[in-house]
Amino acid sequence: MNRSSSMAYDKSWSKIFKDYNIEGYNFSEDGPYTLSASQIKKSCQDFDKTTEKEVRILCKQDSRADRPQIFIENNLFILPIKNGIYKIIKCEGYIDIPEIEEKTIIYNSKLDFKLDSSQIGNSEMQHLDFAYASSLIRTFMNDNSLVLTIRGRKYTPQFSFNVGDDIINVVSVQTEVDAGYEGRDKIVLIEAKNSKTNNTIIRQLFYPFRQWKHYTRKEVILLFFEKRGSLFYIWQYGFSDANNYNSIKLIKAEKYLIEDPV
Repeated sequence: MNRSSSMAYDKSWSKIFKDYNIEGYNFSEDGPYTLSASQIKKSCQDFDKTTEKEVRILCKQDSRADRPQIFIENNLFILPIKNGIYKIIKCEGYIDIPEIEEKTIIYNSKLDFKLDSSQIGNSEMQHLDFAYASSLIRTFMNDNSLVLTIRGRKYTPQFSFNVGDDIINVVSVQTEVDAGYEGRDKIVLIEAKNSKTNNTIIRQLFYPFRQWKHYTRKEVILLFFEKRGSLFYIWQYGFSDANNYNSIKLIKAEKYLIEDPV
């Protein structure tokens, strides 16, 4: 987020907090604060810029640095809980994406021909599809049965979970999975980026995880994927307690250089 956008963002959230006296709200005693999209729109209706009044933009806080200053100063983050309803929570809502210090693995593509189309463009989907076509995802998971079956936006079933000392109830929130692969005994869900990420909101992994735990008895596995330069980075995360948002843990991580077929 550039400085002008950040300042507009801060201005909007400062007004929202003032209008609804959120600054005086006691999160420790009263729990998360419920805020609606209509309240946000009402507070920001006189602003001119889209970044100052668009609910989707104001509530998109995918990394710690994406939060407005008032959130940062008070250790707050925001979660959608149903269509048009959000919870502002005082707790750690993000997970670090650590550097992978281990040596780069030289990986030989399982294809017997070169994919010329993989060199055109720089989208997350393109890099992820190339990694899958080269069988890198199957290799990382040690599962040759994985096939692409999930992609795009879906709505969650109803579920509840703990975050900090509070219980959050979610009903029909839209999630987006960059890719999901099903095998004989597991489903692998991927959140993909095309640049370096220092941290990410746990929701991007937790909501799809809970969503698919509802629909299958197979193990649900979570991967965070990045393409930086010529290298492919993969982190595997899991939750030690499926009902605890903060129980996320790193399981393994590797980085690869994919060698094209000769």
